[in-house]
Amino acid sequence: MNVFLTGATGYIGSSVLSALVSAGHTVTALVRDEAKARGAGATLVVGSIDDRELVRRLAAGADAVIATASPGDATSETVETAFAEAVLEGLRPGATFVRTGGIWVHGSGAAITEDTPRDAPGLVAWREELDTRALAAEGVRSVLIEPGIVYGRGTGIIGVVVSSARDGSLVGPGTQHWTTVHVDDLAELYVAALTQGGGGVYLGVSGHNPTVRELGEAVNSQAMPEEPAALVARLGAFGAALLLDQQATGEKARRELGWKPSRPSVLEEIASGGYDPA
Repeated sequence: MNVFLTGATGYIGSSVLSALVSAGHTVTALVRDEAKARGAGATLVVGSIDDRELVRRLAAGADAVIATASPGDATSETVETAFAEAVLEGLRPGATFVRTGGIWVHGSGAAITEDTPRDAPGLVAWREELDTRALAAEGVRSVLIEPGIVYGRGTGIIGVVVSSARDGSLVGPGTQHWTTVHVDDLAELYVAALTQGGGGVYLGVSGHNPTVRELGEAVNSQAMPEEPAALVARLGAFGAALLLDQQATGEKARRELGWKPSRPSVLEEIASGGYDPA
């Protein structure tokens, strides 16, 4: 399949690129810095996801678009919305559009599924309108993948927990559960979503839902809880999102897409030194 990929030099996107190439797909990657993706097996196009005409043209030449890039700041809503509109303008009928969302939009819950009503914290509340529009787009097969906390390769949000624990503090009270997924398992979910299933929403979670206390104490058994208000004061809206208490199994992706996450759990990853200082 001819795939147009964004975010190919990023944390998730670089793993997705590797998985796509390994699966035999042809990839055109939109990148800002060609040097960072050179030799990764993709045809590289230098440009930006906010170049509407370029995005439309690349989408028109693809069988599928996988979007993993986002500014990750206050412009995210505007940029991601404009990007999705350009993709949908360009894609031929019957093509596939795979977007990246996040499980945080469902709010706290002990048994979150794709059908759990949304109760998003302020940081990601804007996603609902865009997700709804993209999933309802006519003429294309639209897929939304909602990852949990992504880990692996010594980076991601887990690094915040590890750093805080080394300094003697948990991230928040420690009682909150986090859904987790290894970045390479997640990449395989994107590849599976290209050709399996009929579209819709899939949680990208491994089924391993440790508490933040378990994560912190894997680094420092003496790490102390942090008051929620202090976390929000320290990290703002991001801190408020880190207070969500979420658990999920990701069973739908296994059942419908044949996805089989197999990498070490996040606690095993920490124990094996994956987040030790370089």
